[in-house]
Amino acid sequence: MTKLLDKIKIPTDRFEMRLSGSGGQGMIFASVILSKAIGIGESKNVVQSQSYGPEARGGASKSDVVVSDNEIFYPKAMKLDLLLAMTQESLDKYYPDLKEDGILIIDSSLIDDVPTDNYFGLEFTRMARTEVGHIMVANVIALGAIAAITKLVSLEKLIEVVIAHAPKGTEDKNRKAVELGYNAVLESLKNT
Repeated sequence: MTKLLDKIKIPTDRFEMRLSGSGGQGMIFASVILSKAIGIGESKNVVQSQSYGPEARGGASKSDVVVSDNEIFYPKAMKLDLLLAMTQESLDKYYPDLKEDGILIIDSSLIDDVPTDNYFGLEFTRMARTEVGHIMVANVIALGAIAAITKLVSLEKLIEVVIAHAPKGTEDKNRKAVELGYNAVLESLKNT
């Protein structure tokens, strides 16, 4: 089960991630949560930056997270170690920035054309709709998957930070979303 994950080597000197999708999918919110969880929970240096498309909703959006055990001198991602693509447009636009041996995670409920066979595909949007009951937690499900794949942050710390930033009354849905993404990765690895 963990053999595939054990093959993934996370560099400690500099690890660059990009969370991408369309405006309104919460990629920037997700990257802020991920940055805080890693920075607080794992005592690493973390920098987060973001970029919106020209449209408030529907246009491409991305947010980069750089993690290091050392001081981070340049805050922008240069060559991605991990790319989360929640839409076909974001995959097409940002896939060229992924290192050859980088980790690609896609929302397979929204993406049909993947330029490689080496990726993690989970149906984040479908799971959010059918298993949590709200499409807006697809980004939180993706955070759980990132935690399981990279081991950059513990499940417990990620849940703690997500709950602290969740709108009042949505704590249980958000906890379930994080656990769903985390466990979906572990379950998919059991079956491979």
